[in-house]
Amino acid sequence: MHERERHRIILSAIQEKPVVTVQDIAELTEASEATIRRDIASLHVQGKLRRVRGGAEAVHPPQLGNLAARPFRVSESVNIDKKRAIARAAVDLCEEGDSIIINGGTTTFQMVHFMSARRLQVMTNSFAIAEHLVKHSKCNVSVPGGAIYRDQSLILSPFENDAIRNFYARRIFIGAQGINALGVMESDALVIQSEQKLVRQAEELIVMVDSSKFAKRSSLILCPLDKVSTIITDDRISDEAANMVTDAGIKLITVRPAASSEKEDTTSVA
Repeated sequence: MHERERHRIILSAIQEKPVVTVQDIAELTEASEATIRRDIASLHVQGKLRRVRGGAEAVHPPQLGNLAARPFRVSESVNIDKKRAIARAAVDLCEEGDSIIINGGTTTFQMVHFMSARRLQVMTNSFAIAEHLVKHSKCNVSVPGGAIYRDQSLILSPFENDAIRNFYARRIFIGAQGINALGVMESDALVIQSEQKLVRQAEELIVMVDSSKFAKRSSLILCPLDKVSTIITDDRISDEAANMVTDAGIKLITVRPAASSEKEDTTSVA
């Protein structure tokens, strides 16, 4: 990842919480901790952040009351090749005219690039996905009512009587903060509330996550594994995680990112 892109991610990350550690940023950028320390030192000299022991903080700390979910712009370019390959496989599951729900997230957002020639009925709580599909596709797009959370590009409502309850879908596509034997995990209660409403409106739940998400944990469970129909991930998934998925009776689709192959290969495991 280029230095300019790492700096953009660092400056976005420090708006997410008061202090971001070197380890946090190294995970986001897939750079070494030594590289991140140099980046932080450079941005500190430029007056764009404050260097603190073990990490960095914003010159003007973020206000409290935001979602716990990671900002869209922070995660957008992380593991981008894996996300695109996963998104392509997800769109391949859709048939012309299908009604689908797409939950907000940076992996699900990549679906829009493979939907430009499709005619689908789409409900999404992602402002970014809705905007792109309206401008660059033939899909019919619906969004629920609610407040727009700019950092996460999400439209969320705490109320039950929004447009979601009137939309029925064959499939819902969602990302996740993590997956383990307990289920699909998220980091924010309001996000979970919104996702659960969306999940109830679809026949099948498709989870789209890169292989690193099987090693991550969060404090909140969106749903148990038995609610999931299919998981799409990349071919770096561990044997242990793959066995967990298939033992739960979930269809596993693995993809090979374009970065590791000139052509994206897709393999399904029942």
